[in-house]
Amino acid sequence: MLAALARTATQRPKTVVLIWLLLLVLGLGFGTRVFGDLTSSVEDVPGSESVVAEERLAELTPDGDDFSAVVSAPAVDTPQIRSQVGDAVADVRKHPGIAQVPDPYTTRGLVAQDGKALLIPVTLKGGLDDDAEEEAVGDAADRIREITAGDVAVSGGPLLGEQMGGRAQEDVAQAELITLPAVLVVLLLIFGGLRAAGLPLLVTVSGVAGAFLTLYGFSQFTEISVYAVQIVTMLGLGLAVDYALLMVIRFREERGRTDDVAQAVHATVARAGRTVLFSGLTVAISLSGLVWFPSPFLRSMGLAAGAVVVVDMLAALTLLPALLALFGGKIAPSGAKYRTGKGVWWRRKSGTASEPGAFFARLALFSARRPLAVIAAVVAVLALLALPAFGMRINIGDARQLPHDTEARQLYDTVREHYPAGTDTDPVQVLIGSGSDPDCEGKIRALPGIRAADRERLSDGTVLLELTPDGSVDGPTATRLVEQVRDLRGDEPIQVTGNAASLVDFRSMLAERAPWAVLTVLAGLFVLLFSFTGSLLLPLRTLATTLLSLGSALGVVVWVFQDGHLAGLLGGEELGALSLTAPPLIIAIAFGLAMDYELFILSRMRETWLETGDHRAAVVEGLRRSGRVVSCAALLLAIVFGGFMTGGFSPILQIGLGLTLAVLIDATVVRMFLVPATMTLLGRRAWWAPRRMRKLHERYGLREEAPSAGPVPVDQAVRQAPPSP
Repeated sequence: MLAALARTATQRPKTVVLIWLLLLVLGLGFGTRVFGDLTSSVEDVPGSESVVAEERLAELTPDGDDFSAVVSAPAVDTPQIRSQVGDAVADVRKHPGIAQVPDPYTTRGLVAQDGKALLIPVTLKGGLDDDAEEEAVGDAADRIREITAGDVAVSGGPLLGEQMGGRAQEDVAQAELITLPAVLVVLLLIFGGLRAAGLPLLVTVSGVAGAFLTLYGFSQFTEISVYAVQIVTMLGLGLAVDYALLMVIRFREERGRTDDVAQAVHATVARAGRTVLFSGLTVAISLSGLVWFPSPFLRSMGLAAGAVVVVDMLAALTLLPALLALFGGKIAPSGAKYRTGKGVWWRRKSGTASEPGAFFARLALFSARRPLAVIAAVVAVLALLALPAFGMRINIGDARQLPHDTEARQLYDTVREHYPAGTDTDPVQVLIGSGSDPDCEGKIRALPGIRAADRERLSDGTVLLELTPDGSVDGPTATRLVEQVRDLRGDEPIQVTGNAASLVDFRSMLAERAPWAVLTVLAGLFVLLFSFTGSLLLPLRTLATTLLSLGSALGVVVWVFQDGHLAGLLGGEELGALSLTAPPLIIAIAFGLAMDYELFILSRMRETWLETGDHRAAVVEGLRRSGRVVSCAALLLAIVFGGFMTGGFSPILQIGLGLTLAVLIDATVVRMFLVPATMTLLGRRAWWAPRRMRKLHERYGLREEAPSAGPVPVDQAVRQAPPSP
């Protein structure tokens, strides 16, 4: 397959480039339409009690969704503000899609006790289709914003999703403006020339266009979260740079061996292309764990992100070779030809310290000479960083997740400043069926942590209790209240819904499905890594070290955003919990990216092992050849993730910090120290597999392809190597 791709790229490069140019136009033209189809709802679990009860409540109540506006001024009771508010309320009431708008001056509790703010709640009619609801919300919000006598903020309900989607679009544009020039500068420093540096950037832009087009395609049959645009664009940018960097660096090495550009492209695709292929598959498998969850948010994120990985992989294996075939003759080769041969491996005292990768060879030698000490030190540090992760909590979150300059956050801050606690807190909604024990309602009302309780009898005789809990909408008191009501009801026809109930159901879903998702991902990665290495022990070692680096990154995110240490330096604040979107995405994406670097290093170690049969040569020479690629790729990914942390949206800050730390920790501490130390400790056993598994790999494992004539028996060196002890 790789040989066929290489032949196509070198024989018809202009055709390949033209196809990708068409994809680029479609992605930037149609793909960006996804910004108009985003949803902010992430916690709903289809079939859960909270969703079923919410649907039933919607059938029993004539009103639809609602949103709020707040007007603030030194005094909101002035004639000018009264007149403008009264006119706005009257106009909004006349809209055919609006059910009710109470007069804030005559309705108890809507004017703040200090007289400096007033609330205008707006309720939509039930049964509106999407277009009618969008029109009603937009017209009503615009009319309220025409109040000029005070500061006005409108948000909540369907408006919140629209505002978050707009913020997502702004953040993506800002991140691209920051990251793409920064990435180009770093690539220029790496390659020392515009042509070589520009090729990865072209692949990156194509990856972003493919990401938008993929998201737009998924939006036609499933909901796409506001987080998807940022996460998928972030991943698309990062992986495109990663794969292109690996391929261009390998092409420059091959150009040092031959003046024939086509032959160099074939060799690059045959060797580095194999690594890109396996790397893309490992990231896709890591993200496939999200598909196990019934949550539309997690499932759509897994599908969309997995598709973007495939787009980047295909761009690296088709578009980039075509570009190299067209312009590769003007790209300077790297300086030195690599030595091969049995028993030849890096030694500082050999007088070759000026060869490429000397620094990384010295790092490998340092770890190889004292493996136990290095392993003990690295594991202790990473375990210490991972400790806060054991106390991790997840919440739906509130407007504090948004920057202060957003309308939703301004409404939240104004309400918190001028109104009593709980004014804007969504209640826990309890539906008590008509055949329930009459004592149940009293027992529910007597539960601790309830600040206020409102009662309403619905059309079918069902009693609706709206319980306002102490604390936040999804805080420990609210979620405990949900659990207590469900424990108390027994077999009675009582259902609980609301945001707190949705969070309880989401946590339950994660606890139930996470083990199966983890087992699926680990099993898939084990099979793929065995196919890549032909070893039984290397996949186990790789999974263990990757989990360690991932745990340390997640622990730091908990320490910063949940516990509030240094969060202000990143534009965030202490939230008492992580956004429920952050941990699953950090784990899935970071796990795949960590496998990226592992494969970059293992591919070079395996090449040397197959050439020499010397396990020490494999460790040191492998890191010497791959250390620069891994370090540069990690730096570029950190720039990409860092660019997405400039928007100030807390879930994205959490995800960006987690991925940045995971990449940097994995590419430095783990891959430069822990991997050489563990490989040295394993010795020849690292490449060992039982006879039957070795035969299985020889038959089905994907092996390197020769640059010109086809497959070569690369496992022959393993068969000829001395037997493992």
